[in-house]
Amino acid sequence: HVFSCNWGTVAGVGNALPQDITCLAADRMLIFASYNNILHAFARNKEVVHTYEGHKARIHLLQPFGDHVISVDVDNVLIVWDIQSEEEYLQVDFDKATFAVSAVLHPSTYLNKILLGSEQGSLQLWNIRSNKLLYSFPGWHLAVTTLEQAPAVDVVAVGLVSGHIIVHNIKFDETLMKFQQDWGPITAISFRTDGHPVMAAGSPIGHIALWDLEEKKLMCQMQDAHSTAIAGMSFVPGEPLLITNGADNAIRVWIFDGPGGTGRVLRSRMGHSAPPTKIRYHGQNGEQILSAGQDGTLQSFSTVHEKFNKSLGRGSINKKKSKKKGLKLDTMALPPITVFASEVAHQSDWDSIVACHQGYITCTTWNYQKTSMGAHKLRPEEFSKHKPIDIYATVIDITSCGNFAVIGLSTGRVDVYNMQSGIHRGRYGKERAHEGAIRGVAVDGLNQLIITAGSEGLIKFWKFKTKDLVYTTELSSSPNGILLHRDSGILGIAFDDFSISVLDIETRKIVRTFAGHHGRINDMTFSPDGRWLITSSMDCTIKTWDLPSGCLIDCFLVDSAAVSLAMSPTGDFLASTHVDDLGIYLWSNRSLYSLVSLRPLPADYEPSMVTRPSTCPVQGSLQAKEYFIFKTCDEMVEYVSPEQLGEQLVTLSSLPESRWKNLLSLDVIKTKNKPREPPKVPKSAPFFIPTVPGLIPRYIAPEEENDTQSKVVNLGVLAQKSDFYIYLEEALSTNEYTAPLNLLKSLGPSNIEIELRGLAPEGGGSMEVMLSFLRMIGMMLSKKYNFELAQAYLALFLKLHLKILSSEPNLLEEVSRLSTQLEETWIYLQTLFNQSLCVLTYMKSALL
Repeated sequence: HVFSCNWGTVAGVGNALPQDITCLAADRMLIFASYNNILHAFARNKEVVHTYEGHKARIHLLQPFGDHVISVDVDNVLIVWDIQSEEEYLQVDFDKATFAVSAVLHPSTYLNKILLGSEQGSLQLWNIRSNKLLYSFPGWHLAVTTLEQAPAVDVVAVGLVSGHIIVHNIKFDETLMKFQQDWGPITAISFRTDGHPVMAAGSPIGHIALWDLEEKKLMCQMQDAHSTAIAGMSFVPGEPLLITNGADNAIRVWIFDGPGGTGRVLRSRMGHSAPPTKIRYHGQNGEQILSAGQDGTLQSFSTVHEKFNKSLGRGSINKKKSKKKGLKLDTMALPPITVFASEVAHQSDWDSIVACHQGYITCTTWNYQKTSMGAHKLRPEEFSKHKPIDIYATVIDITSCGNFAVIGLSTGRVDVYNMQSGIHRGRYGKERAHEGAIRGVAVDGLNQLIITAGSEGLIKFWKFKTKDLVYTTELSSSPNGILLHRDSGILGIAFDDFSISVLDIETRKIVRTFAGHHGRINDMTFSPDGRWLITSSMDCTIKTWDLPSGCLIDCFLVDSAAVSLAMSPTGDFLASTHVDDLGIYLWSNRSLYSLVSLRPLPADYEPSMVTRPSTCPVQGSLQAKEYFIFKTCDEMVEYVSPEQLGEQLVTLSSLPESRWKNLLSLDVIKTKNKPREPPKVPKSAPFFIPTVPGLIPRYIAPEEENDTQSKVVNLGVLAQKSDFYIYLEEALSTNEYTAPLNLLKSLGPSNIEIELRGLAPEGGGSMEVMLSFLRMIGMMLSKKYNFELAQAYLALFLKLHLKILSSEPNLLEEVSRLSTQLEETWIYLQTLFNQSLCVLTYMKSALL
């Protein structure tokens, strides 16, 4: 990661290397990073452009050096690499017993020369070009931990394992000044270059000492700059700014602008210094994730931008005393938070977060707006004077109005407290709610019911206000935890036997049971609509269960078990934290932006290992986050709806209304559309390719093209049979009416009228073809598809040929058969319509 010093934001992210980076260095063009025994060079802060392989052991020191880079491994082999050709320029093996290399420096203005520090205490000056040892400094018989170039030429600061700092002139081999700090070995040294003669030194316990080089004395101390050892420090050239970092997962920029020369934090980027154990989304916009870690802090991370991150601090018994004692000596610090609950309602009026601590009876409140610990400590009255050893708070919930906190204890007791005043408002049951320890509490969305789960295997429903027991359900096994989806009234229960049940709080019955995990269930989360339950387990899987179908629809393996899960209230991300990992990982929901299959996974499904998302894209992929849902997208079968779902159903065609609705009114339309004046022929008509009339324009083939100049009418053309006519004739013998129907469906209203007119004997047709047409309509009515087309075509046919139909007995018989068929279908339809309308009217008017 490359950070901007001005804003502290990420300016660039490199591609990921296969293993953890152990060593890092940079020159003006490239960034060098090594893992194990391989060294890589990154260009443009992004892609790997050079790889240097040759070390047999892990690299632990790096020094860029003009056109070369120097690397030293733990076996004491020093290699000088040519940066461009990736070849070894020089290799020097040192004897570990006499000179174990522990620090490397290129002294300013010393051409081709490097200074090496050793664990034995001696220093050596080498010429890399000629591969010669120029000078050996006897040293101070103490291991050298760090070497740093001073602003003055020939002067070098040497940090020793004893806590001494020697400011040494290497040209004359004489010590200019000597300092000592009492906090152990020197971990890092840096000099101010903005005109103030100040040297800063880091220690293994997180303190920074600032030394005045003119007066040769300690100027001031910055205690607890980090909670772990100072890993690196560097003054910004020409600025009164010091950048420090440590293993506590923090980078801090200190500015020296106050009296006394001490620094204050100007900017910082930090996460948890120990793995987070519980995460939950705060609010309904899905932009803040609250996270409690083993380092005892509660932090808020933004999914939008890192500048919105904030830390709510550590839990403390007495905040004033804690501040006086400092981080290291703080005996007032509370144990890490195990469970917490938050609510945004009334968060600007009073504390909105309540948390319980590991093995501790007192629950604390936290204020999100003030980003600090709240005013109240919630514990039963009888324990206000002394703290019991074996009684502690296990679970917690906060009501949706933000007024009450419900706390369950390991003794089986459940108490209610007011969030505004911290006053105890009662408890459930006479002495205690359950015989065993409380494993879960949940309050419904309207503060009517409270649900408690005990380790003895019972779930109890209580009236929230009156504290009366309403109902008790016995479970098959001891519950491990419960989670309520307030909007839908669905309760997820995780059991000690690794199974999961879903209970409906309206009917108070278990409606779903899922078995599939092979380890302790760590956490559960519902999707915002309550359709999915996502669970994580110690078997390193994250599973998505579909509640309506009761199936497992997604499962994937991660390399480290997920400790806590939280699904965004907007449904776009799933957040997860993992065993021994400081980060919070976001998985995006693929179902929001691509087509996914929700088919259940087979019983023998083997989940694939998914790499955890990083801040940079995986090579070859454009997405910055991993997807968490559904892997069967490629096998997706698109559903094509059949023409008719069932033969008993009346099915309409998918044709637009304009193709059949105006068939009876064509003569009226033609009259209306008649032009008032005859069309005027243009003087020079443009050339058009002649087309066949119809909805789909088709060009006339050259042989079909008629000679427009001829005045003689060819009677043979008029007597020609149409395709529709031929299909109907064929259908008389085959009884297959699909072809003529499809042809008629493709024609426009005017063409349909012309075709139907041509069926009568005076239009060039015959009685047999008319009979065939009526049979086609009969087939449509009996199969009950294209229902509206059958009505429209029959109506037009009757309008055109009513006289002929009445004089022909064959046709009359067919028409009467059609009439009864029509009536039966219509009566059936009308009954259904009336029934539906009746029910609808009742629903609208009845006082339910």
